[in-house]
Amino acid sequence: MARDFYEVLGVPRGAGTDEIQQAYRKLARKYHPDVNKDPTAEDKFKEANEAYQVLSDPDTRKRYDRFGDDFRRVPEDYDERVRASAGGFGGGGYGGGGGGRRVHFGHGVGGEGGVDFEDLFGQMFGGGGGYGPIPGADQEAELELPLEEAYRGGKRTLRLDGRQYDVDIPAGVLDGQRIRLAGQGGRGNGGAPPGDLYLVVRIKPHPRFRVQGRDIYVDLPVSPWEAVLGATVVVPTPGGEAKVKVVPGSSTGRKLRLRGEGMPNPRGANGNLYAEIKVMVPPKPTARERELFEQLATESNFDPRKQP
Repeated sequence: MARDFYEVLGVPRGAGTDEIQQAYRKLARKYHPDVNKDPTAEDKFKEANEAYQVLSDPDTRKRYDRFGDDFRRVPEDYDERVRASAGGFGGGGYGGGGGGRRVHFGHGVGGEGGVDFEDLFGQMFGGGGGYGPIPGADQEAELELPLEEAYRGGKRTLRLDGRQYDVDIPAGVLDGQRIRLAGQGGRGNGGAPPGDLYLVVRIKPHPRFRVQGRDIYVDLPVSPWEAVLGATVVVPTPGGEAKVKVVPGSSTGRKLRLRGEGMPNPRGANGNLYAEIKVMVPPKPTARERELFEQLATESNFDPRKQP
């Protein structure tokens, strides 16, 4: 699957021209072969250049947004062919959207009652209507994943509108990224290829972990004595447990970084996991614990409200 051009430049899909240009210049300076001698730099430079050439041109970008990876294969007069073949249906293409090829399932993943797009487009175009082959419509649905499954990847079997799909989920897929199932969209007419099915990933909220980009955040409860004296404690990660050192004198809010323990990245460095310290006190101290805390209160001069 070709990498999304917006992801290549590191900009959102609604980015303006200036933002796209700035992102490209930054990558070009970083990966230009005359500056960066890393063997992979030239490929990254070419990839960024291709993404910029497509997204910096308004017309080309519009076609890319509509047709995805197939935008170069779709005839430039596609809209005119649709209108001509459909006899002016809908004032300029299906759905009143200017003949767009993007089609959404009515109820998302697992939904029932979806529209039979293949029959609909077949009736509209009538096998091409004398205007040449019409590529099949791309279709899109949401794929909801638990964080752990998005983290490790794997295989998933889905049923959408009565059809079954075997999906390879890449490790480290992020919320909003698309998984392309080539040739699994609407049927083409006149011998044209079928469209693609795109699954838009939605990561379910997790009761423990918070995801920001490829970084993962988790609360790390510690006892008062662990916070004061320091300790090595166990911290959960989506991939299993890990150990981290609590620095002596740590207070609530301090973040401990576990490098590379965030979301995997098949094209670069993994994200990091940040464990945020939460100092916890015994909710019901024993008589001995209470005695020791009272002794500490008597002997200590520490006042947290007078700290700089």
